[in-house]
Amino acid sequence: MNYFRGTGMFGSAFLSAHLMRGAAAAALFAWAIVDQTAHPWLSLGAGVAALVALRGCPMCWTVGLVETLSQGRRGSTDALSINDAARESIRE
Repeated sequence: MNYFRGTGMFGSAFLSAHLMRGAAAAALFAWAIVDQTAHPWLSLGAGVAALVALRGCPMCWTVGLVETLSQGRRGSTDALSINDAARESIRE
């Protein structure tokens, strides 16, 4: 099962999943900044984990948000849905 089909490079299949990734990254960044003097290695790890959650930089996450929102507006008439329907009709 491919959850990323038709969502673009940075987009998500669901808006709520994308927003949760952003919230988790924001919490990790905040913790990394606040606790950087007490636990520098853990803060570095939290910063890397936040970048992984964002799938890149914060701008990449924003581009993904736009892709996710535009995917919801396109509906079922996008090119991938048409190609999938054509493949299914050929298989039958």
